[in-house]
Amino acid sequence: MRALARAIDNLDLPAVEKIAESSQEDPFEVLIATMLSAQTRDAVTAAASARLFRVARTPRTMARLTERQIIKLIFPVSFYRNKAAHVRQTCRILVDRFNGRVPSTMEELLTLPGVGRKTANLVLILSFRSLKNICVDTHVHRISNRLGWVQTRTPDETEQALYRNTSERWWPYINLYLVTWGQNVCRPIYPRCGACAIEPYCPRVGVTVTAKR
Repeated sequence: MRALARAIDNLDLPAVEKIAESSQEDPFEVLIATMLSAQTRDAVTAAASARLFRVARTPRTMARLTERQIIKLIFPVSFYRNKAAHVRQTCRILVDRFNGRVPSTMEELLTLPGVGRKTANLVLILSFRSLKNICVDTHVHRISNRLGWVQTRTPDETEQALYRNTSERWWPYINLYLVTWGQNVCRPIYPRCGACAIEPYCPRVGVTVTAKR
């Protein structure tokens, strides 16, 4: 983890991390951006989030948008129709049940439409400074299995295994480090093993093709 912290220093941060920084960790913007980011490239997520937040920056103003308006603003994120419906429903719930605020507990976050453990964990880490959560997306799931830290089949299984198998001090940083590394070096196909700062520690579990680029 120390080697990864040094190695990612000059790499582009994931889109949601950038949005969190620019919004001063605003929980609402982090929540919505993370919802949009699922199975979507970072550049698309960043552009869609920027368009949406230019029109509405609070749950109340966003809840007033129609589903069609949200679709036009977030297109072409993956599953944009479902995400538009979830965003609007979530905003209405935030207004009606949470006085326009994003809740700060896992249990409450999971009651929001379209919000799973990955999104909830990232909101808790980035916006509420939680030190007790690990956010697992496809990069974290893939790389932690590739490194041999876990042997799991799903991201939810990976999250629970990482709590058992990693030091608590690193929990809030696992997502940042592994997502950044996964986007730039430890890619799903043709991982750049020859350029990897932690290659000496990696058994390359499941890696069948390696490219030095």
